[in-house]
Amino acid sequence: MVLERREWGNFYGFLESVQQDGATVASGDAVYPMFHERLTRALDIYDAIYRIEKHDIGAVNAAIEQLRLAERRLELSDKVDPVRQAEIQAQRKLLNQEYQQLEVQLGDLYRAFNRDSFVARTVDGQMLEQPISKVVRAYQPNTMSLIDKIGFYFDKVGEFILDDPREANTEGGVFPAIFGTVMMVILMSIMVTPFGVIAAVYLREYANQGWMTRAIRVAVNNLAGVPSIVYGVFGLGFFIYFAGAQIDNVFFAEALPSPTFGTPGLLWASITLALLTLPVVIVATEEGLSRIPRSVREGSLALGATKAETLWRVVLPMASPAMMTGLILAVARAAGEVAPLMLVGVVKLAPSLPLDGNYPYLHLDQKFMHLGFHIFDVGFQSPNVEAARPLVYATALLLVMVIAVLNLSAVAIRNH
Repeated sequence: MVLERREWGNFYGFLESVQQDGATVASGDAVYPMFHERLTRALDIYDAIYRIEKHDIGAVNAAIEQLRLAERRLELSDKVDPVRQAEIQAQRKLLNQEYQQLEVQLGDLYRAFNRDSFVARTVDGQMLEQPISKVVRAYQPNTMSLIDKIGFYFDKVGEFILDDPREANTEGGVFPAIFGTVMMVILMSIMVTPFGVIAAVYLREYANQGWMTRAIRVAVNNLAGVPSIVYGVFGLGFFIYFAGAQIDNVFFAEALPSPTFGTPGLLWASITLALLTLPVVIVATEEGLSRIPRSVREGSLALGATKAETLWRVVLPMASPAMMTGLILAVARAAGEVAPLMLVGVVKLAPSLPLDGNYPYLHLDQKFMHLGFHIFDVGFQSPNVEAARPLVYATALLLVMVIAVLNLSAVAIRNH
């Protein structure tokens, strides 16, 4: 039997007995059915523990932290507000009671979770006892039929796409990295599109076509060739150390010295990549505007439309495919960038997603995982590079597929 464990990789051997609180409850021919029954029970308990720790206790801790910040805000304002302080104390008391109840539930679940164990014989004859709670999946490859193997294959694909990583990112899934990649690209697209279009419209439709405009176009074209790591250094120095620190001093003084936006996070990563891809959107949009015949503009003006109305109702709709082309190129470049993200927000393992059920729901200050950095980490920073090589290939294929889906979505919007 092959046992996939939460720690120490896979175990290969033969089951001898199943234990409950140290006493044998199954052996011989009955050991495999009993083991699978106890494993299913342990996995159900693990899901309940995960739900309480990640969601219920996470929500309570977030609420307690908000109360702490509110109390600190009152102290900094030098205003004595007994009513508000009493409200905070009452809310904190209720939250502490809820936390204690959840701790009691967790204690009961952990006792039930660690109740069962198994004794197995390794291929070299050694006997080993381990808790069933450490096992993620168990299967016997040599007894599988073709249908069983196909089902197992799709089960592993589902785990790879939908589960969290484990074993230093070398086992489990990559869902947090997929989520972080898509979220960052969406935020980057929301930021870069309006600024790129406005800049292109100004350069083509409003700016005097003199030496200054030509110099700006040369600068924009040169920016497209700047190495991405330079954007990362700029984002770290300007957005995080300067802008983020100022935002913390003005809006989040109660949280200091712990930084809120004065540290790498999703917002700064998205803005940095928006700055990196801005030249692509500007050039593509300007090319689209230049292809619209001058007679179309003159016809609109001759019918009594103002220049702004002509731009909004005639020129921009005709140039929208070029704008979407620029966005597609920007998405294709930004989704695969890794070097700047290492400085402005991406991490090896993020404890929670930047989007959850806790106010303000979208946490732009949080660090996040990224498929490109995940490939680098697993392929070159893993303690066992050879064992992690299949995961590197699978993640690389998944990154290409994610970029393809994002691009095809933009193409569909452009065609529509």
